[in-house]
Amino acid sequence: MKANKVEKDTLRPEYRREDLGSGVRGKYFERHTQGTNLVLLQPDVAKAFPTQESVNEALRGLMQSALRAAQS
Repeated sequence: MKANKVEKDTLRPEYRREDLGSGVRGKYFERHTQGTNLVLLQPDVAKAFPTQESVNEALRGLMQSALRAAQS
């Protein structure tokens, strides 16, 4: 099967968007973000740390350095 194969529209003609109701924007946003700490990196920092793994690795290294300095 080709990856770029165009799927046939299988939506039944009797289904209409209006029948689904108005919906509520952001209804589950609060629940989704619980336990998540999102931050916006400045462009220069984002360039130096382009992935979440690189950011976390750098911050863990900084935490370890700070703990060692505090124990000295």
